[in-house]
Amino acid sequence: MAVEFESVDGGNGISLAVRIYRPAEEARIADLALVLVHQFTVLGGCQGLLKGMATELNNRGYLVVTFDMRGAGRSSGRATLMGSSEVQDVVRVCEWAVEKIPASRIVLVGSSAGAPIAGSAVDQVKEVVGYVGLGYPFGFWASVLFGRHNKAILQSAKPKLFVMGTRDGFTSVKQLESKLKSAVGRAETRLVPGVGHFQMEAPDYDPMMANFVTEFCKSL
Repeated sequence: MAVEFESVDGGNGISLAVRIYRPAEEARIADLALVLVHQFTVLGGCQGLLKGMATELNNRGYLVVTFDMRGAGRSSGRATLMGSSEVQDVVRVCEWAVEKIPASRIVLVGSSAGAPIAGSAVDQVKEVVGYVGLGYPFGFWASVLFGRHNKAILQSAKPKLFVMGTRDGFTSVKQLESKLKSAVGRAETRLVPGVGHFQMEAPDYDPMMANFVTEFCKSL
């Protein structure tokens, strides 16, 4: 595994800190790149929290990109409470990956608050061919902040996978199932029995999350 660091122009004077996890050339899976979107910046989310999952996926042959959204880690700018401006950060990083890596196909993987933010970017980048939401906050109170993003991913025709613990404190299984009834196209779920929202983000679950993402990518 080779890890490279880049600074991507996020527009409006914002610089986004990016890490690229490159597998050995002979092991790389086709022209697919995985772009991982981290948790809520306001609560300390940053790309470092996704390092374990990025490493797991990289070890499976995937080229993986993580980055700090505005106001997180080494990126400049200020975070927004509802993740509205951060959608453009995701779009910029995807466009950069298409041009510089290069990658002709991208799968967006969002964790927690990063899931709705990534979901809003899916149809803004034509090279994005699939989406994975880990612990998507569909619940009532979470939707006060992130509900504006729901329509974009639910109405996208691109394949999508939602992974959630059955004891997620932000979204119940019934809420997840209810939301996905309105989803367009292929929308799959994977439930992790007895696991809570933040528990699923712990390093112990990185291999499991990487397995879910890998299976989904292979099905595209």
